Formats: sequence, C-alpha cells, structure tokens
Amino acid sequence: MTSAATDLPPVRKDFYDRLAPHSLAPLWEVLKGLVPTEPKSKFAPHVWSFAQAKPMLMEAGNLLTAEEAERRVLVLENPAMPGGSRVTATMYAGYQLIMPGEIAPAHRHTASALRMVLEGNGGFTAVAGEKTVMQRGDFIITPSMGWHDHGQEEHKPVIWVDGLDLHMVNFFEAAFMDHMNDKSQILTKPEGFSVSQFGSGMGPMQPHSPFGLTSPIFNYTYAKSRPALMQVAGSSPIDPHLAHTLRYVNPLDGGWAMPTIATWLTHLPKGFETRASRSTDGQTIVVLEGEIAIEADGRTFTAGESDVATIPAWYWKRMRASKDAVIFTFSDRAAQEKLAIYREERQ
Repeated sequence: MTSAATDLPPVRKDFYDRLAPHSLAPLWEVLKGLVPTEPKSKFAPHVWSFAQAKPMLMEAGNLLTAEEAERRVLVLENPAMPGGSRVTATMYAGYQLIMPGEIAPAHRHTASALRMVLEGNGGFTAVAGEKTVMQRGDFIITPSMGWHDHGQEEHKPVIWVDGLDLHMVNFFEAAFMDHMNDKSQILTKPEGFSVSQFGSGMGPMQPHSPFGLTSPIFNYTYAKSRPALMQVAGSSPIDPHLAHTLRYVNPLDGGWAMPTIATWLTHLPKGFETRASRSTDGQTIVVLEGEIAIEADGRTFTAGESDVATIPAWYWKRMRASKDAVIFTFSDRAAQEKLAIYREERQ
C-alpha cells in the first residue's frame, strides 16, 4: 500500500482493511509501483579491483580446500544489495580459485554458467565428458544441467570470473542441482572434440547440440577470438557506441552462444571514447587488456586488467580507453531479447 493510502477517507480505508484478510489488494493504490514509466534499477555501478581481491582469494585458498568449499569463490556483491549475491538484478558473479593439485568436485545445476579465465596456468575444466585447458581470456561455457568439474595438475593457481543466470532461474523457482558420485568425470571425448565438430567452419550433416539451446562449443579460446577482433578493428570503421565489438555466437543458429546470457568482446583503442548509451540489460565487464574509464550515474570509475565492473540497467554510460583495451562483457540481454523486452537508447 502506498504512503498516500494512510491519508484516505475513513470509508475507503475501512474497505481496504476488509480486503486484507482475504488476501486481496486494490490495484489502483499500487499501480505506479508495479508499472513504472521507465526502469529504475536498485543496483549501483561499481568496480572490483583484482589487485585488492586476489590476496584475499589466495588467503581463502589457505583456509579451506576446493572440496570443502565445493566452489571456492569470492562473490562480487553489488554494493547496493549487500548479502544478495548479485552483481546485477539477474546475474551472479565471482572470482573463483583452484589451487595446485585440486579438483573442484563434479556437479550440475539448472543455472547456466560462464567462465572468463584470468590466470589459466594450465588448469582445466571438464564439461560433459570433454576436458579443455584454461588460458587467460578464454570464454568457457557450462551449459544448464551439464556435468562439470575443474582442476589444476600444474604448480600454479587458476583464477577466473564466474557468471551465472542464477537469479533468473531462482525467480522462476526452477533450480535443481545434482552431485556426481565420483569426484571428477570420466572423460569420453578427446580434448578439442567440440571445436573440431562445430567450430571449424564445418559441421555434422544433421547438426544437433548436446546442450540444447546452448552452443555446442564450450571453450571460445582467446587465441582465436582476439586475432579475429583485432583484424576487424584494423580494417573496419569504429562504431561510436560499440567501438570494435564481436559477439560470441552459437554456430548452429547464429544466435547468442548461451540462451539466457549475452556475451561479447570489445576493443577500445587508446584515447577513444564511446558516445552515451543505455540499455535494459545490467552489464558486467571484465577487463582483459589495458585500462578504461567508465562514466555512469554521474561518476567515473577506472578499471584495469582483471578488474570487474558492473553497469546497472538503464544507466547512461560512456567508456574511454586510457590504454588500448580489450574487454569482455556479459548480460541478460539474450533472455530479454527472447522475451521481446530488450530496449536501448543512444545519443
């Protein structure tokens, strides 16, 4: 009920009071809150410094094992929503650590997950019986209900950024999770199998993704994506709002690589500043190279290599590169487009 409802005539207030025991409420008193004139995010723009987070992440590595934690992660909590385990309204994000010799036990869950590798050091992830080595800048997908485990057989830790559509799934009250009896999966496919089958410009005669609407390629390596982006940057005019940007695609249908999470890679040349834009997707940015300044909500935030930044929905934003920069972005745009509610404005 709105605060104005407390100043109502006695007859109307009495009517409202008699509605409540029947679990009824007058729409006309709450309509403005239910249907706003435009989005008003409850979240705040923010930057998490990797230089500050890494020592605490390594401290966590000495406090408990990956098996004890199941997933040893420092959650990136939006400062406007402490305790909510949210980086944006619909997305979860965190810095995850695997120490040498460890395996994060195999499990699966409804939420789709992505990994953006910051320090690979020869670590690996296994998805649905296929193993892939993790290198910095690799975009790795764990599909909904796909078995996965992570490990490190070398002598250095592995660190990446997790992104999950956890809060979207939980909103629908549709979350499930299973644990595998074995600590790690039995590998049934050779490394690189999915890329050979679907990511070489060729494909099976009857293409079918083992992961439903998710791309059959689960590791989009930086060794391939960065040269492609740079070649485009070197031979195409720069977009005033997007700079030089390529999106990660599902080779079977040309859509987003993940059904609920949109992902893209951007190159901003030193000194370039984007024009202002805003969109209904809350965005999370991982800086892979260089340094950027993000202007949002009347404030300017600086993000360097391995830092993570978030820009809430419907905030006007600009980005400027103080050094040549490559950034990875993920958001719930893919889900919004499927629901026909995505919207953006550009100046």
